[in-house]
Amino acid sequence: MDGEALRGGRYVVTRSLGAGAQGSTFEAVDKKEGRLVAVKRFDVRDAKEWKDVELAEREARVLARLAHPKLPAYIEHFEEGGRLYLVMEKIEGESLAERLRRGGRLDEAGVLRLLRDASDALAYLHGRGVVHRDLKPGNVIRREDGSFAFVDFGAVRDRMRKEGGSTVVGTFGYMAPEQFQGRAEPASDVYAVGATAVSMLTGKQPEELPHRGLGIDVRAALRGIAGPALTRTLERMLEPDPEKRAGRIELSTVRREERDREQPAEQSIRKEARRARRAARRARREAARAMRHRGRGPRPTGFLPLFFVLIALSVARVALSVALSVVVPAVLVALSLVFGPALREAARAVTRGGRRAYDAIDAEARSLAERAASIDAPTDAPTDARRIRVDDGAPRARLGSEDREENEPEEDARPSKRGRNGGA
Repeated sequence: MDGEALRGGRYVVTRSLGAGAQGSTFEAVDKKEGRLVAVKRFDVRDAKEWKDVELAEREARVLARLAHPKLPAYIEHFEEGGRLYLVMEKIEGESLAERLRRGGRLDEAGVLRLLRDASDALAYLHGRGVVHRDLKPGNVIRREDGSFAFVDFGAVRDRMRKEGGSTVVGTFGYMAPEQFQGRAEPASDVYAVGATAVSMLTGKQPEELPHRGLGIDVRAALRGIAGPALTRTLERMLEPDPEKRAGRIELSTVRREERDREQPAEQSIRKEARRARRAARRARREAARAMRHRGRGPRPTGFLPLFFVLIALSVARVALSVALSVVVPAVLVALSLVFGPALREAARAVTRGGRRAYDAIDAEARSLAERAASIDAPTDAPTDARRIRVDDGAPRARLGSEDREENEPEEDARPSKRGRNGGA
């Protein structure tokens, strides 16, 4: 069909995008608007029963009244040459089925984004009485920005009812159990999204996953892959009994439990940072006290307090380095094997906090070391300024402040001045 023109030449088919029970889908160029579109074709002559034709017409009718950023936008539908055509926006990206075929998966963050986007789209659809009935990796497109769109409304139901009698439509493994009885409701879409999420986390089809009774054993399937909060959410979504299953995708519990799990690590970082700040303040006070006593007695009285402060800071640096760079991260990484990858991020955060605390103490230690060196350094400045007489008869002179060493505080000269006055 490549190169075929439709609708009087407005649409020119470029390539096939796929085929299914409800028809074939092609990429085409919209010559009028200058954009790529998706064209779904249903051959009425090949229909096995009139129900197939009804589904094709229903898809066009439902899509025409939907407008949501996570759903393809309807453009038009028409009949030509005994075939029905539905033209819609082409969603750019990769389907999750293609991602699975090449061995790709989604990590926990990617699945949470999938669940958030699905929750948004399903709330819109179910609020308008629409049930998709065939959500699966092949009908989910991951855009380049990481968001997800949901396509292919060939199995859609636009009138909700719980009684049986409807055609069984869906894909094995992703269909909720009640769909095998011809019943579909909003909780059926929730089940399909849950099955898609577990499949993307594990890289396996639902029938390949461990089962317990009639349902997927989500806890066994996701052990070591997802955290406990996400696992419990998916368990509620994949409950075989629609009466017990979650009626919508609820992520508030996941977010709350993630925050609760991260709080101990953050509290540990803040606690160690406070300790480092207190140690630095104590060191500054000791240094200031030593500087005030400088000049009041022999030099060792100013040096010794700084020496002990430097020893204390060295011990604090070693303790922080071992605790925050080795012990706590190792414990969190070990726990992440059971409670999920969020604890590995917490371990990295603890390590970063430890580095900041270590750097703060190190900077203060360097500053105190420089002060200690200045206290201990010898000085050649005279401690007693005396009058001197020059043999050539020049006027007498005194050593002024400009003749003292540049870094020597003026208070060092004051005792000399008092001594001179006392000796005069």
